[in-house]
Amino acid sequence: MKPNFSLRLRIFNLNCWGIPYLSKHRGDRLKRLGDLLNTESFDLALLEEVWSEQDFQRLRQKLLPAYPAAHYFRSGVIGSGLCVFSKHPIQEFTQHVYTLNGYPYMVHHGDWFCGKAVGLLVLHLSGLVLNAYVTHLHAEYNRQKDVYLTHRVAQAWELAQFIQCVSLGLTGEVGWGPGLRGLEGQPGRHLQGGGAVREEAPPHPRGFPSHTSKKADVVLLCGDLNLHPKDLGCRLLKEWTGLHDAYHETRDFKGSEEGCTMVPENCYVSQRELEPFPFGIRIDYVLYKAVSGFYISCKTLRTTTGHDPHSGTPLSDHEALMATLCVRHSPPQHTPDPTQGPAERSRLISVLKEAWTELDLGVAQARWWATFAGYVIGLGLLLLALLCALAAGGGVREVAILLWTPSVGVLLGAGAVYLFHMQEAKGLSRARAELQHVLGRAREAQDLGLESQPALLLGQQEGDRAEEQ
Repeated sequence: MKPNFSLRLRIFNLNCWGIPYLSKHRGDRLKRLGDLLNTESFDLALLEEVWSEQDFQRLRQKLLPAYPAAHYFRSGVIGSGLCVFSKHPIQEFTQHVYTLNGYPYMVHHGDWFCGKAVGLLVLHLSGLVLNAYVTHLHAEYNRQKDVYLTHRVAQAWELAQFIQCVSLGLTGEVGWGPGLRGLEGQPGRHLQGGGAVREEAPPHPRGFPSHTSKKADVVLLCGDLNLHPKDLGCRLLKEWTGLHDAYHETRDFKGSEEGCTMVPENCYVSQRELEPFPFGIRIDYVLYKAVSGFYISCKTLRTTTGHDPHSGTPLSDHEALMATLCVRHSPPQHTPDPTQGPAERSRLISVLKEAWTELDLGVAQARWWATFAGYVIGLGLLLLALLCALAAGGGVREVAILLWTPSVGVLLGAGAVYLFHMQEAKGLSRARAELQHVLGRAREAQDLGLESQPALLLGQQEGDRAEEQ
């Protein structure tokens, strides 16, 4: 690769609002979306809420000449709704389905049936390895009484861990934390007697693919995070991964006020839900970072503004994001980055503590519901035993038989609730344990004066490996 290497990437992201039979003008909007993508010829188009695989196939046929590579990520009962179209060959792809994703008995929301996930595709561009992620986190529905906040924080943490483990080529336990190495030797190295170092390859993270040992040069994350910029999940994701927000980084922005991706001017948006936000809300993102010896910047960022200049109706209830990213070689840095100081370490620890507290509350609530369901199961069994005794006695046999069916229904329902909330408690406990471990390591790093930011420590690891070789 030449020292003066540079690469320009044009990225498109949109939540398409493609619910069959429910989304208005779905067919016409997808047709116009295909026309736009063909006209603009982006390097990558990452889409969410393409719930119908038939819609994906129609888009694929329309876009085939300009985007020869495409993939639809399948999961859950309905599907993840995620798909990608690429001008460049896709070398690898995989996906990770989030452990927690709402409640199955909240049928009217439907998130649990979708199998929300993060999709990954690996591209090789002129010798550069690009890991592009597309995701869609659980919806908020009610900001004042957000019953899904804990699940969304857990998803943000799981997403951050997946990005770090895959993109940085880490193979240790998920809770080890890429930003906290260096306290006891390099990853996979263990001190023996006399201080000798023995190399040992740790196991792959649970649930993550075996190719996590490969390292990316550039990381790109696009999607509908359903998180406002200052929400806990968004701050946790950015602090732990070191991803940069294109809206904040670009010097050339044109689009909706404050970069909002759901705006009152859009005819498909519920005006009542946006009443507290006069300019709208920003919940869709283009996030990026360079990992090894490269520098990435956002040259331009554009959004749609609630209407199509040709037809008048928008492409979706969300606004599209169109970013131009520039990648080039980064000059070697011999001095620490001044932005990676005590204030940044303190901010990381603060957001980790806040996330741990939120997950701890979620664990307590999940266990309460499981306990409550357990009591209902016990009472249901006693009631069934009583009904059996009454039916055998013959006194009120007809009443006993009449009550038998609803009693069995209540018992089965309580059993399902118990099993689900036990699974929820275990999932939240696992994420909480990972956060607690990382938080402890961060505090140790702060006490020892080590840099606890992943990007900086990655550079230290690379330097150590070079010295060893």
